[in-house]
Amino acid sequence: MSRAEDAPAPRAGTTVDGILVAALLALTALGAVMVYSASAIPASQSARLGHDEFYYLKRQLAAAVAGVGLLLLALRLGTRRISALAYPMLGVTFLTLLLVPLVGKSAGGAQRWIPLGPVQFQPAEAAKVALVLYLARSLARKQEKVRVFSIGLLPHLLVTGALVVLCLWQSDLGTGVILFLVLFAMLFAAGARVSYLLGAGLLALPIAWHLVKSTPYRYERVMAFLDPERYRSGAGFQLWESLLGTAHGGWLGQGLGQGKGKLFYLPAAHTDFIAAVIAEETGLLGILLLVGLYAVVVWRGVRAALNASEPFGCYAALGVTSLVGAQALVNLAVVFGLLPTKGLTLPFVSYGGSSLMTLLGASGVLLAVSGERGGFLRRAPSAVRVGAGDGVRLDRGAEGTTP
Repeated sequence: MSRAEDAPAPRAGTTVDGILVAALLALTALGAVMVYSASAIPASQSARLGHDEFYYLKRQLAAAVAGVGLLLLALRLGTRRISALAYPMLGVTFLTLLLVPLVGKSAGGAQRWIPLGPVQFQPAEAAKVALVLYLARSLARKQEKVRVFSIGLLPHLLVTGALVVLCLWQSDLGTGVILFLVLFAMLFAAGARVSYLLGAGLLALPIAWHLVKSTPYRYERVMAFLDPERYRSGAGFQLWESLLGTAHGGWLGQGLGQGKGKLFYLPAAHTDFIAAVIAEETGLLGILLLVGLYAVVVWRGVRAALNASEPFGCYAALGVTSLVGAQALVNLAVVFGLLPTKGLTLPFVSYGGSSLMTLLGASGVLLAVSGERGGFLRRAPSAVRVGAGDGVRLDRGAEGTTP
C-alpha cells in the first residue's frame, strides 16, 4: 500500500461547503431557466416529432435530478472509495469511447452519443471526470516522483493522449483541448517540472495546427474568428449572430424570454451558445452574475484543495475545479468572439444530460473534499514534533504526504 493510502482519513462529522453548494445549485437553476427560454419556441415547432415547448426543459430537469443523485452518492462514498474506483472508471471510459464508432448515434455531423433507451449518453463527457480521478489517484501515489519525466509526465501524457485521440475520432477537438488543460493544471499543482510542461505544450502546438489546417470546417472556423463580418453568411454565421445578440443585450438585457437570436437565428442557442441568449435577455448584469457564480465555484474549489487532508482529495478537488473553470472560460471566450468556435457546453448551464450529470457527480467529489480541514498542502515541509519530550520527529514523507 502506498503512503498516500496510509494518509489519515478525513475527520469524522465534517460538513460540506454551503457556499459551494449554493453556487452549484444556482448555476443549475439558471441553466434550467435559460434552457427553457432558449428552446421553448424551437421545440414547439417540432410537434411532428412529439415535442412540446417543455421538451428540452423536462429532459434538463431529469438530468439535474440524476446528477444530484450522483452528487449525493459521491458524498456518501467519500474520497477513499472514489480513489479505489478511479482506475476501473478510466477503463470503462475507454471501452465506451471505443464503442461509439460501432453503436453511436450521429447528430450535427458528429458521432458522439451512445443510445440508452430514451436517453443519449456522451462518453466524452465522462472522460473528463475519469481523467481527473485517474490523475488524482496516480499523482497521490507517486508524489515526490512526479518530477521524474518517465514517472511524473510520460505515463499521464500517454493516457491523456489516448483519450484525446478517441475524442478526435469522434470529431471532438474541444474536449481534447479541455483534457490537456486539465492535465497541465494538475501536473503543475503536483510539482511537475515546468520545463517538461512547457516542452510538451510546444510540441502539441504544431500537432494542433495540423489538426485544424487539415480539416476544412475547423480551418474555416479559424478564418471566421479572425474576420467574423466577412464570413457572417458562412462559417462565421453562428459567431456573428452570437455577437449581435450580445450587443443587443446592453446593460440590463431585452428581458427574460424576449431575446430574438434564439428564434432560428442562432444555431445551438440552448447548448453551446446559451451564454449569448443570457447576454441578450439579461444584459451585462446577467453575464456578470454568471461569471461571478463560476468565480465562486473556482474560489471554493481551490479552498477545498488547500484544506484537503490527503493527496487524492487535494488533486481531485484541483482537477474538478480546473475542469469547470477551463470549460466555462473557453465556452464564454467562444461566445464573445475571443476564441474560434468549438463544440463545448457551458458547465451546469447548457442543455446536455451527459454534461450536467457528470459535472454534478464530479461536484460531489469536490464537496466531499470541501468539508475536510487537514491542510495537506499547508503542512510545513520541515520535520514536525509528534511527541512531547521523546525527541521523536516525523517529516512529511513519514506521514505519507510528501508533495
